[in-house]
Amino acid sequence: MLQAISLSKQYQSFRALDNLNLEIKAGEVFCLLGQNGAGKTTTINLFLGFTAATSGKALVNGQEVVPGAAATRRHIAYIPEVVMLYEQLSALENLDYFSRLAGFIYSQAQLSAFLLRCGLHEEAHRRALKGFSKGMRQKVGIAIALAKDASAILMDEPTSGLDPRATDEFTRLVLELGRQGKSVLMATHDIFNAVSLGTHIGIMRRGQLIHTLNASDINAGDLQKLYLQTI
Repeated sequence: MLQAISLSKQYQSFRALDNLNLEIKAGEVFCLLGQNGAGKTTTINLFLGFTAATSGKALVNGQEVVPGAAATRRHIAYIPEVVMLYEQLSALENLDYFSRLAGFIYSQAQLSAFLLRCGLHEEAHRRALKGFSKGMRQKVGIAIALAKDASAILMDEPTSGLDPRATDEFTRLVLELGRQGKSVLMATHDIFNAVSLGTHIGIMRRGQLIHTLNASDINAGDLQKLYLQTI
């Protein structure tokens, strides 16, 4: 579903991404680990078409990503570290608005069903988002991804600032996305969360993907040691 082929990005003298080769299939959750500046966010931005590659290709569902073009964007949903939604609107209103932008029109009952699937309690559906916690906002963001019927979901530091309960709820949501056949690419600093929810784990350094691991082959302690040795 997501594929990088010799993907590179150069900003003047700084090489943000260096010859990345990566493939994420349907149902896989790929967690990218690395320090700030390692190339994680650049990778996500290239798949989203926010910036153009210097060389190589980013493919979504077999189509090359072209900045500004809608052909690949319709397959993708993006959940940033801070989910940007309309604070004056309710969860239902935000979900309805973004669903319509993607070309989907749902009934109120269907919209509520998406929010319930993502763990947002019914009493919060009609509340304005200005009073929502980060974890609650993320649930609305994931509901939007489901309503959009996105095949691939890109996430940038989604667990940053979450308390343990919210992190556990988020982990269960991501595992459910994988079971539904969604492809998930998540940039993160959270080693323990990467092991618990990832099917694959990559460690980046200075724009290069140094290690690619099956999550089932390593525990959090060994991954932490490898990570520290790599960076």
